[in-house]
Amino acid sequence: MSEKIIGLTEWFATAPGQYLLAWEQAQFDLAVADLFGYNAMQLGLPELDALQANRMPHRWLALPEVLPTPAHHGAAPAPRLALITDAAALPFPPASLDLVVLPHTLELSADPHHVLREVERVLVPEGRVVISGFNPTSLWGLRQARGRLCGRLGIRAFGASSLYLPEAGDFIGSWRMRDWLRLLSFEVESDRFGCYRPAMRTEAWLQRYAWLDRAGARWWPIFGAVYFVVAVKRVRGMRLLGPAWKPRRATSAAPVSVANRH
Repeated sequence: MSEKIIGLTEWFATAPGQYLLAWEQAQFDLAVADLFGYNAMQLGLPELDALQANRMPHRWLALPEVLPTPAHHGAAPAPRLALITDAAALPFPPASLDLVVLPHTLELSADPHHVLREVERVLVPEGRVVISGFNPTSLWGLRQARGRLCGRLGIRAFGASSLYLPEAGDFIGSWRMRDWLRLLSFEVESDRFGCYRPAMRTEAWLQRYAWLDRAGARWWPIFGAVYFVVAVKRVRGMRLLGPAWKPRRATSAAPVSVANRH
């Protein structure tokens, strides 16, 4: 697991990695800002502070091992409480977390479906899970697939075997992620795609194609380089109740007959 994380960390320091991190940070900020509760956890990817816009009193960053502090550009972020744990065996009782965010966590896991089942276990009913991952059906995903195929075939011409995305991990398509969530009784609340610029390695070329972010979101939305999913844990037979206050009806006085009125 450590080699996968190191590879991803190095990639996020590149120009396309910074471009993707900026888009995901904005999406996480929008998704978690108005989610209320008591306990929230980010599982993996310390390069991203996915809970910085959330206002829950208890927020954890869970990592599989102690990692060196990544380099940040700009102002230093506020320190976060790090929890060293295995993603497939979270140290929380059932139904104890209100929010779990998984930034590229499942595609780096040896058993992503088991990790998702563990997330379902620790979430409270109506709790939310927020997931981001690389989209294999995108320009970035196609270039990555071509690089892996050429590498297996031993083709080295014109740099065809070079990988654009991190080598570690198996990318999970958004349609497959939706099936997994449905099997675990999650209901997808929202999903979106982003990062439509071509697979360029330099900041100058990425900026040259910045207009594609608007065009892609309008004309070919499902082919973004990364997808973002928000899902709600549903429990059958459970219904959230509001305060047990019942409006008290005003009682009218019963008519009284009066004898010997005069």
